Amino acid sequence: MTTESPRWFKSSYSDNGGDCVEVAANLIAPHGTVPVRDSKNPTGPVLGFPAGAFTSFIAGVKAGKFDTV
Repeated sequence: MTTESPRWFKSSYSDNGGDCVEVAANLIAPHGTVPVRDSKNPTGPVLGFPAGAFTSFIAGVKAGKFDTV
């Protein structure tokens, strides 16, 4: 993906139940991409999302657009 090493982090809201994703925010500015991976499989595949699309997704999450209750 890039020669820079991603610095992965999980949300502080993760409940340690194992169903988490990690993002590498340090690559957003230089590449315009948000790498995302499954925290249970750190050596597995990484998905890269355009920064604008990821920002829209996060805004939707915060607005409750994906709530199932």
